[in-house]
Amino acid sequence: MEIDFVNFLAELRDLCNEHLERMSPENSYNPEAVPWQRVEGTKGPYERYPLQGPPEQTPDYQGLIADLRDHSGKMQRSGLFYWLFDDGTTIGRKPALK
Repeated sequence: MEIDFVNFLAELRDLCNEHLERMSPENSYNPEAVPWQRVEGTKGPYERYPLQGPPEQTPDYQGLIADLRDHSGKMQRSGLFYWLFDDGTTIGRKPALK
């Protein structure tokens, strides 16, 4: 019972942090506006952008890149896990583990 309560509090903290980050003016980008491509990786399906070639430098893409760099290349938002590839321009995302 105690562990359930601790897990509930941790999840509530994460949800509050996500909400505050979304309300922040510097995080005004929309990750859904990035043209994600669904691919199959060694650990299963995920989405990435760009699939090949240089990315289109839209404000949403640039905001997401900046946010990832601020979080050491990995972060979780709205139930999705985002990461920055080693090339520094490719982004991946997949459902976050619970």
